[in-house]
Amino acid sequence: MNTPDTTPGTKPDVTVTVIAYNDAERLPRAVASVRRQTHRNIEIIISDDHSTDDTPLVARRLAAQDPRVRHLRLPHNSGGCGAPRNRALESARAPYLMFLDSDDELTDNAVELLLAAHREREIDFAMGAVQHIREDTGNRSTWMPHLVAERRTLDGIEADPRLLFEHLATSKMYTRAFLDRHDLRFPEDIHYEDQLFSARAYCLAKSFTIVPEPVYRWYTTPYAASEATSISNSRHKLTNVRDRVHVQRLIDAFLAESGHESLREDKDYKFLKHDFRMYAGDLPHRDEEWLAAFAEIVTPYLATLAPGAYARLPRAERVVLQLVRDNRLSEARLAARGIAHGAAPRQITTDAEGHAYWGDRVPESDWSRRELDLSDLALYTCPFPRTRFRHEITDITRGPGASVDLTIRTYDPALRLPVGPQRASLLLSPGRRRLTVPFCLSPVRPGLFEGHVHLDLAAAPLPLHGFHGTRHPVVRVHHQGLSHTALLLAPLTFPAFTARVDYRNGAAPHRLTVEPEPRGPGRLQIRWQPIGLTALIRPLVRRAARPRVRRAVRLVSSVLR
Repeated sequence: MNTPDTTPGTKPDVTVTVIAYNDAERLPRAVASVRRQTHRNIEIIISDDHSTDDTPLVARRLAAQDPRVRHLRLPHNSGGCGAPRNRALESARAPYLMFLDSDDELTDNAVELLLAAHREREIDFAMGAVQHIREDTGNRSTWMPHLVAERRTLDGIEADPRLLFEHLATSKMYTRAFLDRHDLRFPEDIHYEDQLFSARAYCLAKSFTIVPEPVYRWYTTPYAASEATSISNSRHKLTNVRDRVHVQRLIDAFLAESGHESLREDKDYKFLKHDFRMYAGDLPHRDEEWLAAFAEIVTPYLATLAPGAYARLPRAERVVLQLVRDNRLSEARLAARGIAHGAAPRQITTDAEGHAYWGDRVPESDWSRRELDLSDLALYTCPFPRTRFRHEITDITRGPGASVDLTIRTYDPALRLPVGPQRASLLLSPGRRRLTVPFCLSPVRPGLFEGHVHLDLAAAPLPLHGFHGTRHPVVRVHHQGLSHTALLLAPLTFPAFTARVDYRNGAAPHRLTVEPEPRGPGRLQIRWQPIGLTALIRPLVRRAARPRVRRAVRLVSSVLR
């Protein structure tokens, strides 16, 4: 049941601060999500970081529509999130505080859920699940779902240090008394202030409650134009790297000063697994100058991290990290292309004791040998479907119509394939059915094979209602009745081409584009887009194919029998 609106002179239960900078378009959506709260006795402060667009005008209009809304404008732009949050915190009237960014939303019952957790028992803050929404695709997922899967109250962060991964300040409701008692405010004049603020809050809180229900909708557009990206999505900027490392050093200092040094390995692991990992995935698409500057920034800090944090990472991530630390940057780029896909190195080197190392040499230092040792992957002895190959397109030539001719080079560093011709297939699935193109891999030398494929995309078996999406072909190698399937890497740049394909004798026309994958490992990317009548019919067919509709059809059919 909704509680009454705030009346003049009544103290609100919760203050929700909405920070904004030059976001006039999305600010109304954010504020509307707060005004819709099922718990209505709230105060809403729009804290404008001295916007230069229509944000002040929009904020004043929103304040005029609802007496619970106040507009606060900073005298100059701070360039971050800390100052607008802190200025609002100074004037907030409620005993409980929440923070919202202008490009995000609260779920309708967020205040009710978190306030109920506070009223159940004395805690310093309550936190809920975050819905991560990709604006470019519409995909929705729960941020760090394993951390918010069940309702629980923890007596300090030591009870579950994994929560350091959930560093968003916006998914939480804090008691004003807790923040004031510890003089806990958002750092100003730095980026990634959420990480430092949340680390302090976790360590200083005597107890806090987690509720599994979603309370926050976090909208991101990871691959927006550079000028439109948020701070967290500006990884291409070296200042972004410096800011992130700087905040990590501040967190390290706080842990030492506050007596929480025991959390250092967990915090270091979080940095390697989350922060560094995001940059690692981008390395294939960075030039030599950027890579050198990146290594110069991160390498000194990586040397300070706990050895146990490295040991907890998958081998592929440890390899990329060590290649960066050893300044083997071109190899780091190669390793990063397969970091999440199990791609092999082009070459491995074995020492006298039988340890297999990434690359063309045995590493010089004990630490490098430990990190670049691939022996735990058992490349020589593991079952054939689990070994590692590396498939790279070395030449792409457009053929007639919607066809393309590929030259594929396959690296077999563990020499699992005998010297001689090998059977292979290129697989592509734009729908439930698969296009299979057999080809032969011929030996170039031991551990290296090459083959040629003519891929006719007009032969792809599209669904009856067409296909709208992106696919990346993979390579399957056959050997002694077994098969191994792995990703196919393409040149990071090559001329893209677009063709019209009239599938089903012209009844299902599509626009088809062949291009390099612009991010991630850099695969051959193929995009289908229905055109003409197919584009109009496809949404109707998809709706009819939904499980609920199919069940209804089966029910009606059974009644009519």
